[in-house]
Amino acid sequence: MTKSIILASSSRYRREVLQKLHIPFECISPEIDETPLDGESPEHTSLRLAEGKARKVAESQPHALIIGCDQVATVDGLQIGKPGNHENAVKQLTMLSGKEVIFHSALCLYDSGSQYMQSTNVPYFVKFKALTALQIETYLRLEQPYDCAGSAKSEGMGIALLDYMRGDDPNALIGLPVIALVNMLQQAGVDVLSTSRI
Repeated sequence: MTKSIILASSSRYRREVLQKLHIPFECISPEIDETPLDGESPEHTSLRLAEGKARKVAESQPHALIIGCDQVATVDGLQIGKPGNHENAVKQLTMLSGKEVIFHSALCLYDSGSQYMQSTNVPYFVKFKALTALQIETYLRLEQPYDCAGSAKSEGMGIALLDYMRGDDPNALIGLPVIALVNMLQQAGVDVLSTSRI
């Protein structure tokens, strides 16, 4: 029996990244509490939540390969989330001006049939330029990235805010480390290049 592939996420960005692999999958949004635990490191928070999302979806999908993801962004040791609105985005970009942000992108692949879990954390480093108030305001009016941690879309105009991006997989910045995922799927018996739909 061929196992279905499920992305345990409601993120349109992750869905768009996964679609690039041309493999059949469906999305199911997991409902879990994403509050960090007291004293928990960003790496542990993102891994725990990625695995928790996959396990939550597995409750209704007993014969599937479930992709769980989570991302925690930090600057100077502080966690930063999605701004939600223009005012918060201005504050966030003002704080990030001239600083390096670490995006801890956790990924897991959970075989709900065998209960075998593969998981990893793929960090990605982004350095923001020293930004003026006018640059911040102009960018936010153009792109309105209020649902993005760090208030910038690197795949869009947000690239103009950055000094550098460093890491093993640029997709990790969008929240789905595809290189690691392809390797996990291979371990689970799914060869992406053989499974892809043309």
